[in-house]
Amino acid sequence: MSAGVDTRPARDRLDLTSVRQMWQLLEPLHATVYYAEQAFDEAAKLGYSVSTRWPSYFAWRAAPLGPVGVEQVASAFYSFSPSMVAQHVPAAWRIAPPDQVVEARLRAVDRTLRALLDDMIYTPNLVQAAVLARAAADAAETAGRPLAAANRTIGWADEAHLQLWQAATILREHRGDGHLAALMVAGLDPCEALVSFAALGHTPNEVFASRGWSDAEWAAASRRLQERGWLDEHGNATDVGRAGRREVELHTDHLASQPWETLGAAGAARLVELVSPVFGAVLQSGILPATSTLAVGAPPP
Repeated sequence: MSAGVDTRPARDRLDLTSVRQMWQLLEPLHATVYYAEQAFDEAAKLGYSVSTRWPSYFAWRAAPLGPVGVEQVASAFYSFSPSMVAQHVPAAWRIAPPDQVVEARLRAVDRTLRALLDDMIYTPNLVQAAVLARAAADAAETAGRPLAAANRTIGWADEAHLQLWQAATILREHRGDGHLAALMVAGLDPCEALVSFAALGHTPNEVFASRGWSDAEWAAASRRLQERGWLDEHGNATDVGRAGRREVELHTDHLASQPWETLGAAGAARLVELVSPVFGAVLQSGILPATSTLAVGAPPP
């Protein structure tokens, strides 16, 4: 392929709609570790409080980075208030070192997926799904993508259902790392990123309180966005704000496309077919919240 020119036949090219579809299908699989009863059980065994999901969330997600502190986690997670991060990091590593957390995370995923997927984990289709997803994850470029890179340094599990989850995790963090770049290009700081997304109305504003920003910080971010013309006086997205968020999402899709180009359109379509039953099993289980800040399944802004 010559530089800047895609010379493949049109049938082999992957459009951005497919790139976003892959995220929407794999994100719920990844997210099971933050909500499943089995994951809370493994977290409690390590010594984490499970009265809310946040102690285990920060431990599970940040552990691949090593014993990092507040600044590193706030930077990598972006949309969380640093004050909220400070409630959980680096205290998480005094409860259990990151390498033990990573091992427990995989145990949690194993128990969760065995309960959700039952005999599906032994099928040839799931094995093929794992092979395709892993090919994309192995091909992902991780320069400037710390969470994707950290998760890829973890050795692959032997079982197909665990490999599928690991690949989904690498790919969603690869997309997430790119999304932060798109937000920064748009000039949206961490709180503004949430406020501008909440203003689209896909998810109730109350859900965004989980990120730990104070009312004063939220109001200040809203004022800044109003001054830029992104919000109206009621805090709703203007045409400018909707266009800005649309550009962020399109930029994110572009930045997330590289691993999927490895599979091509046919390979990606086959993975959609293979993963759809897994996606359905996760959603039908009811362990994921009906609304979240990711708004998976919501119409594009």
